[in-house]
Amino acid sequence: MIQKTMLLFVVALFFVVNVNAGQDEEKGQINWISIEEAEKLVAQNPKKIFVDIYTDWCGWCKRMDANTFSHPDIAQYINENFYPVKLNAEQDDPITFRGQEYINENPGERRSSHNFARAVLQGRMSYPSVAFFDEELNLITAIPGYREPRDFEPILVFFKEDVYLNQPDLDEYIKDFDGTIE
Repeated sequence: MIQKTMLLFVVALFFVVNVNAGQDEEKGQINWISIEEAEKLVAQNPKKIFVDIYTDWCGWCKRMDANTFSHPDIAQYINENFYPVKLNAEQDDPITFRGQEYINENPGERRSSHNFARAVLQGRMSYPSVAFFDEELNLITAIPGYREPRDFEPILVFFKEDVYLNQPDLDEYIKDFDGTIE
């Protein structure tokens, strides 16, 4: 009887630990999609698009994934307020966006950037970079550089809340921003 009770306790404990672990993982994960998927979703339910532009070799990109995009508050805010797109700036696969096809002209070659990444970054190839598109699929802007979660929060709010329409100076907005992330 004691062995049976102990076995039930261990099984129950294992179940609770695994369920809680899964919930913790979900809190810190962004639900990344492709730009083509985002375009389709915008047509059904208009929302801004957030694009993380990275490369496989970029150490700061990896750090942004590990520190900023894995922060539970940042991940939740992005998932709730944007269609989040993860874009490898050197990918080989073609991209079709707004009826135009973009390609990597030198697929497989070292550090060969994709035409879509070049268009979004307006030729300023810096990684990591993030870009914001409005609900009509127009590029608002691209912002280069690594940022910690507390420094990234005001950028997300600036674009989500349309602050950029009335106050175009992001740096000025950041100075006065009172965030929730420490």
